[in-house]
Amino acid sequence: MSLVLLVLFLVMSAFGVPLAVALGLASVLAIVFFTSTPIDLLAQSMFSAMNSFLLVAVPLFILVGVLMERGHVAEKLFDFAEAIVGWLPGGLGHVNVASSVIFGGVSGSSVADIASIGAIEIKAMERHGFPKGYAVGMTLCTSTLSSIIPPSILIVIAGSIANASIGTLLVAGLIPGLFIALMFMVFNHFYAVRYGYNPSKPFNMRLVVTTGIAAILPMLTPVILLIGIVDGYFTPTEAAGIAVLYTLFLSVILYRTISLRELPTIFIETARTSGTILFIAATAKLAAWVFTFDGLPAQVATFLAAISTGPTMVLVLIFLFLIVVGMFMDAIAAMFILIPVLMPSAVSLGVDPIHFLIVMVITLTLGLVTPPVGVCLFAVAQVAKMSIEDVIKGSLAPMSILVGAILALVLFPQLTLTPIRLLGLY
Repeated sequence: MSLVLLVLFLVMSAFGVPLAVALGLASVLAIVFFTSTPIDLLAQSMFSAMNSFLLVAVPLFILVGVLMERGHVAEKLFDFAEAIVGWLPGGLGHVNVASSVIFGGVSGSSVADIASIGAIEIKAMERHGFPKGYAVGMTLCTSTLSSIIPPSILIVIAGSIANASIGTLLVAGLIPGLFIALMFMVFNHFYAVRYGYNPSKPFNMRLVVTTGIAAILPMLTPVILLIGIVDGYFTPTEAAGIAVLYTLFLSVILYRTISLRELPTIFIETARTSGTILFIAATAKLAAWVFTFDGLPAQVATFLAAISTGPTMVLVLIFLFLIVVGMFMDAIAAMFILIPVLMPSAVSLGVDPIHFLIVMVITLTLGLVTPPVGVCLFAVAQVAKMSIEDVIKGSLAPMSILVGAILALVLFPQLTLTPIRLLGLY
């Protein structure tokens, strides 16, 4: 039954059928052919998948990202990042990394990162002597940090699928995100020193203060969210609502970079993006039902136990599998399909569930920057006005750093679990 579903799904996807439609049709056909389940129950199951209080946070966080992008808040964040690390050897490369970390803590979206500050980062690095290919490659790969640093939309979705604590997952994603950022900065330092790009300039404390004051209000967004969620003042969904109100206040009232006339267009854009995600959630519910009915999680667990020697090896195998999956499937669709299958199997073999979910989210972010379906890859090519082939060539080195950093997180779960244990969240 699961095999029929997967074959139908892959065939329809190959012919260009949208992922959500292909998954839904394949699931319905498999259920109709192999079971006597009434069709109306399938409709009810799809509705129940979307009728989730946790999933309400997703469109709200998407709206925050769109507001930050349209409100030109990114420029303030970039200027602050440049003041902090721009004086180091390879400064503008470090600024590229730092600005993605800061913007990720505000928007939670890699695509929003590229759309809002991608052009700024690329032009600034070129002005300071970096080759355009390297600048574009770093911009592409560092954009993944926005999908890892809380509030991450992907982490919220993963937690809702797995019925895990969203607050714990968001905090658990912070250290891995910062670790990956550090690896990018180490790589950029040696690259810049070796080729003599972007000589250092003096540190300017006055510039740090002035740009910090300009950027402090947007940067308070992740602080408010994390403190509120961790201390139990509000749920992740309520936190998303608060973030929307706070961002509206900054963009519409305080900075006045968004007019009231623009809001309907912004809401429509958010609704379209959210509708796509929720449609995937609805159809993936049917696929998950088929996999459970077929006993696929138990079969996967048996297979993994037969070829692995422990939880670390299990996670390495899943990591390699997810790299391939991410190249051909949207990260959100992959999570809806694979979490119900892989997570029970991995946990039964000793993998920590929180660590598993963080590794899965971070690994699937690779799919955002790899061909043939990487949305960030196409976005940065459009922003930089470069061919996809040239973008890929410039991305090979930083992408290898990204893969290596993720593998380190797979091998050392303490990087993910120790911070949340010290905070008493786990």
